Amino acid sequence: MAIDYHRLKCWPFPEVRHRYSEKDSMLYALGVGFGMDPLDESELRFVYEDRLQAMPTMAVVLGYPGFWMKDPATGIDWQKLLHGEQRLSLHQPLPPAGEVVGRTRIKSITDKGVGKGAIVVVERTVSDAQSGALLATLEIVTFCRGDGGYSSGGHPSDSLDAVPVIVPDRAPDAVCDLLTRPEMALVYRLSADPNPLHADPVVARAAGFDRPILHGLASYGVAARAILKTWCNYQPERLKSFNLRFTAPVYPGETIRTEMWRRGRQIFFRARVLERDLLVLNNGVAECTSLTNQ
Repeated sequence: MAIDYHRLKCWPFPEVRHRYSEKDSMLYALGVGFGMDPLDESELRFVYEDRLQAMPTMAVVLGYPGFWMKDPATGIDWQKLLHGEQRLSLHQPLPPAGEVVGRTRIKSITDKGVGKGAIVVVERTVSDAQSGALLATLEIVTFCRGDGGYSSGGHPSDSLDAVPVIVPDRAPDAVCDLLTRPEMALVYRLSADPNPLHADPVVARAAGFDRPILHGLASYGVAARAILKTWCNYQPERLKSFNLRFTAPVYPGETIRTEMWRRGRQIFFRARVLERDLLVLNNGVAECTSLTNQ
């Protein structure tokens, strides 16, 4: 069954009301590595209820509509999906507890051609359930490797509106190394994606990995920690947007080195795992306010 552009573009996403607690905010922060140094008071504010702050990238797990691409009616070959990019715009700081409403829509569907796959961009807004105030806008870019050529039957194909960010060709202005915990995927999956690929060694080996891999969005959160630590003095309200492309998986326990370049209010970045000298995140750009001087 091939993608039906019109059916997919009008996919009936229900509104998702999501109530979360301070414990949920702390669990998310633990899942992206906060709290490894119990004496670091800056990180403690994300994992301890006294003056608790929510990690901005927690927006990626709020109001989530579930694994809707697995529905056969989408026409998508879900077993060949890759999470290509993640984009986040923050309109105001996330409260450490509350209730939000997630509203999802298909922004674009692009046919790359037979054997080349299709790209689906999904937009989700996260709003405060009581006031209606918009908290965050997310875009999830999914590479549907098995669905190229769907437009040959006359279906439309949208143009892509984003050009990958290219990091500067010079030495980085700052570097931040953050260790991931061996059990980090087991913790992160309690906040979001329960895919057994991140927990079950048998499933991981069947997928071609030596052991369970870390969620891409957990690596995303680790890179955001590096930005907050290096440029924002761990003040979450300073982070206004955070976009990147996924290039390779991380194994829990590896060290993620984030290399960063400053240009005005923007921080361009990429990340690699030191143990394998492998680029895992690329084409990153974050927008911040009141950056810490380096």
